[in-house]
Amino acid sequence: VQLQASGGGLVQAGGSLRLSCAASGLSFSRYATGWFRQAPGKERDVVAAIRRSGSPSYYADSVKGRFTISRDNVNNTVYLQMNTLKPEDTAVYYCGAGPTVVTSPPEYWGQGTQVTVSS
Repeated sequence: VQLQASGGGLVQAGGSLRLSCAASGLSFSRYATGWFRQAPGKERDVVAAIRRSGSPSYYADSVKGRFTISRDNVNNTVYLQMNTLKPEDTAVYYCGAGPTVVTSPPEYWGQGTQVTVSS
């Protein structure tokens, strides 16, 4: 099983980025997926999650109205559109997949992609 995250980078505050996570080696449509982030010295927290069917199931309060999670079960990919980025969004972003990704840690993790938002 492999989850390959991409799309991170350096962006100014107020800008946008779109993260992608391509999955292989698993029946992607059978798994809930989510995006997580970990800033230096902090725990890894869930940012957004999406059900197998494609309906979002969770957004962290700090990203509601700015981030949108979506998935493509044909191409085995989950996305995170991030708009109106803030310096506090700076973190390594990870994708995860599992029977559930909010109430329990994902079964599978991607390698992480760095997002840096400058003020």
